[in-house]
Amino acid sequence: MEETVKSLFGLNAEQIADTLSLEKSYQGKVVYQWLVKGASSFAEMTNLSKLDRIRLESFPIFSSSIEEEQTDETGAEKLGIRLYDGKIVECVVLIDRKGNRTACLSSQVGCAMECAFCRTGTMGFVRNLYGFEIIEQFMHLQKRGDISHIVFMGMGEPLANLDEVLKAIEYFHDPEGTNMSHRRITISTCGIIPGLRRLTALGLPVKLAVSLVTADNNKRSDLMTINRKYPLNALKIALQEFQRMSGRRFTFECCLMKDVNTFGSDAARLATYCRGLDVIINLIPYNEAAELSWETPDENEISQFEDMLTSKGLSLTRRTSRGRGINGACGQLAVKMDNENKE
Repeated sequence: MEETVKSLFGLNAEQIADTLSLEKSYQGKVVYQWLVKGASSFAEMTNLSKLDRIRLESFPIFSSSIEEEQTDETGAEKLGIRLYDGKIVECVVLIDRKGNRTACLSSQVGCAMECAFCRTGTMGFVRNLYGFEIIEQFMHLQKRGDISHIVFMGMGEPLANLDEVLKAIEYFHDPEGTNMSHRRITISTCGIIPGLRRLTALGLPVKLAVSLVTADNNKRSDLMTINRKYPLNALKIALQEFQRMSGRRFTFECCLMKDVNTFGSDAARLATYCRGLDVIINLIPYNEAAELSWETPDENEISQFEDMLTSKGLSLTRRTSRGRGINGACGQLAVKMDNENKE
């Protein structure tokens, strides 16, 4: 991280005390606890002395600001966040039928993975986010209602920026702070094997979701360039090791595109690929984007594919699209690349 502290988020109580030149160490903890509550100014921190509040008044708490906000009929909310350098990322809060609020956070500005069906890929890669920028997304969303889960499924590939993602996870998990259980945090990846191996070695009990899309190696290479570097056979070996070390079930995310990956041969290959893995298949009907030509399968095509997979003994879920009306659903996050958002 650069020498100048741009945000207090991501710092522990001792670091906050040092950064703000607080005379008493416990004052750092006071500020930390206010930050976790979502305080936007030192004036709100009433258990700091008046002199400290006045002295610190001009010190910025957030490095980012909300550029744009949208809500759709499902209650999903999408925020465009302007970062300290003018670049913009998007984050979303999704509400399920039980009322649980899940924060979908970005880990990069843009993405280098170039998945053919993902709108974020049309941006290209701009830069990695710092841990404090990931944390601030959560804090902006938290102001709109308590968050029960976190998924790293926003813009970017989390395992390509794992150091900063881990800093954010440590912050979210702190019992003195947000106190988010690791099991309520999910990391999604398109299959970055070195990052997956590192995650395995760390033994962090977060949930894992792998964007598989198809178990046809040639088809996956056409749809996901990462497969040309880390093909399916190598990915399976890494996933078997992850499961052997963690003992935890994970999820294969399969974005379903009309007349692309819903054939009988796709079901057969997927069933074969899943042998020896304790995995749930999450079927995600494609969320269309104006910049891309893929189409959403109709209900009959999806149901037939589900039936084929079920007949082969696979465990399935189907994701209900939330946020589609604001381009906030899976694969839809992207921002216009104006001059401020380019490197």
